[in-house]
Amino acid sequence: MSLERLYLDALAETPEAPSSRARLLAAAGSRRRPAASVPAWASPYAGRVAAMDALLASAERWDQVVVEGWTLQELVAHLAAKDGLLADAIGAPVLGPPIGVNEALARTHELQDFERQRTPEQTRHSWRDQADAICAHLPGVDPDQVVAPGGTPFAIRDHLLARMLETWIHTDDAANLNGLRLPHPVAEHIHPTADFCARLVPWTMLLTGFDATSRTVRLTLTGPGGGDWHVPLDVSHVAAPYRGESADVTLTCDVVGFCFLLGGRGDGFTWDVEGDQSLAADLFTAAPALSGP
Repeated sequence: MSLERLYLDALAETPEAPSSRARLLAAAGSRRRPAASVPAWASPYAGRVAAMDALLASAERWDQVVVEGWTLQELVAHLAAKDGLLADAIGAPVLGPPIGVNEALARTHELQDFERQRTPEQTRHSWRDQADAICAHLPGVDPDQVVAPGGTPFAIRDHLLARMLETWIHTDDAANLNGLRLPHPVAEHIHPTADFCARLVPWTMLLTGFDATSRTVRLTLTGPGGGDWHVPLDVSHVAAPYRGESADVTLTCDVVGFCFLLGGRGDGFTWDVEGDQSLAADLFTAAPALSGP
């Protein structure tokens, strides 16, 4: 596995790579399938697809369990299943067997059964082709249109951020299996994903049964792509950039760690708490409520 290629892939997400690296990026282009050309609002997803594909290009341990009891091949089939449900919702081509049930785990099982009869390389290409079919369709869609793949209604732009986050996390899962530490996405891709995660916080509290609708949070995420948010815990209000509002608790943490916490990867996560410690504990417990296989 060449880490150089993966770092070059991350660099390629930057609109203007430093000129001193231009020749390296050009050389790497012949060895990696580049991110598809998409509207700016979808570039975080396209970037993570390209990074995952770069990792898979040199993967050797396809039969070892990664997460959820799934091998790497089954994990890639899962990503293709979730992408296929989104493709169906936005009118893009759906690859592989027809969708039997519009539900994430049911579709995952359909595709895993299908892909077990094929080679890992065929599975990799099917997943990438499905992702590219979504990207090719995006210039013609309204990013603010609400669709409900798998029964989850979000604006299309938010579904693309959800797909970015899941692809990012599972790329990290696969890298860990191979003993690799990957570069983070560029800040321009992390920030909208972090904003999406901040907007999910009230829903995680609601889904886990915590009654905090009258409470508010100041969320300060540090590091490249971070920011400062005012988060009302009433789902009828939307998190927005912090403008000096009062809050019941202030949480400060690393932006990547926060995104991974919302994605169900909170081992070792910590945040600094000012204010209501009990509310902070509830927020931490609720955070992964929307994560899933």
